[in-house]
Amino acid sequence: MNVVALSGSIVGSKTRTAIDSTVESLQKQYPDVYITLLDLADYDIQFSDGRNYLDYSGDTKYVTETIMQADAIIIGTPIFQASIPATLKNIFDLLPVDAFRDKVVSMLATAGSAKHYLILEQQLKSILGYMKAQIVQTYVFIEESDFYEKQIINDDVLARLDRLVEDTMVLTETYQQIKQAKEDQYDF
Repeated sequence: MNVVALSGSIVGSKTRTAIDSTVESLQKQYPDVYITLLDLADYDIQFSDGRNYLDYSGDTKYVTETIMQADAIIIGTPIFQASIPATLKNIFDLLPVDAFRDKVVSMLATAGSAKHYLILEQQLKSILGYMKAQIVQTYVFIEESDFYEKQIINDDVLARLDRLVEDTMVLTETYQQIKQAKEDQYDF
């Protein structure tokens, strides 16, 4: 199974810290899973101009192809000005409309205030649904007070990240079994 952990910002450290904790949990709970960490801060991504994602080159092509090859994607995003960052939205714009068909996608968000709790519900789930994702319904919201010196210090948050990993993997495995059973119905 191929899982992509996507840190959807080019600034700050909290989202990357949360994604790193999630990847550690994933490695501990599911050591046989192939994991790719994509931190958008590490790549030079072009702005979407409407081309097919395969027509881009360099980092843009690598990031989009890696996402397209995933069975499951865990998206981490900060909340800026009551919205997801443009860098993450650009990734969605680079991909085809059905990019997440047959993929399980889960989410976590970091924010400076509890007032941004529903941004994932109102914005990100809508985008992912439009792009045909099988969405893990629960997500993890992490406030600034849950961090100290680039570490998550709230044990409840760490437990919720563990559960997010478990929910993501159980849904992915279940979805793959359902797909396989459906394919097995055909004689060719």
